[in-house]
Amino acid sequence: MGLQAFDTLKRENKINRGVASNQFVNCVANAITREVGGEWEVVVFEDKSLNAFALPGGKIGVHTGMVDLVDNQDQLAVVIGHEIGHVIARHSNERLSQQVGTNLGISLIQAVAAPQTALGQTAIGLLGVGAQYGVIMPFSRLHEAEADKIGLDLMAGAGFNPAESIRLWQKMAQAGQGLEPVEFLSTHPSHASRIENLQANLPRAQQLQHQANATGKIPRCAK
Repeated sequence: MGLQAFDTLKRENKINRGVASNQFVNCVANAITREVGGEWEVVVFEDKSLNAFALPGGKIGVHTGMVDLVDNQDQLAVVIGHEIGHVIARHSNERLSQQVGTNLGISLIQAVAAPQTALGQTAIGLLGVGAQYGVIMPFSRLHEAEADKIGLDLMAGAGFNPAESIRLWQKMAQAGQGLEPVEFLSTHPSHASRIENLQANLPRAQQLQHQANATGKIPRCAK
């Protein structure tokens, strides 16, 4: 489903070809995915909404709105690490198995190619990228906390500064106070305890960063 959904997203949404944006996003994403292993495809979508996602099968999408929002490589690493955390923890798999039966599951696999249909929206939504098609299926509070923790460890293990996670979510909260909807926050609900949990996990993550830096992992991804 993840592979088919990503093909659909690339076909139906404008892809950003800007050299600077793509170099920045790929630099950050590649540093993190090296910690995970496997082959990953990274695409920057021309979309002003504050959104990013990762899909099973090694696919990462980042909207230009998110690229514009972040101040530096570390803040983008927070976002990408969080999304990869959902994939590593198999959150989409859990949601799929909890909400559909085997026969419907087979239909959903076929439906991701037609996201404008009701079943297609459900399929895309279960994967966590449904906002583009008008359907929002938020991850649970537990899934969000797990993705935050995994993402923090991943970015720190790649040499990024995990302290920027606090500033990133503060910026996201401020952006959410405007009149325009913040899709990243609607599909990934920001709970009052998120920053508190990140702060609690920060000492361990900072130790991981120090270890990574000591071994030569010092990302230099210029925005």
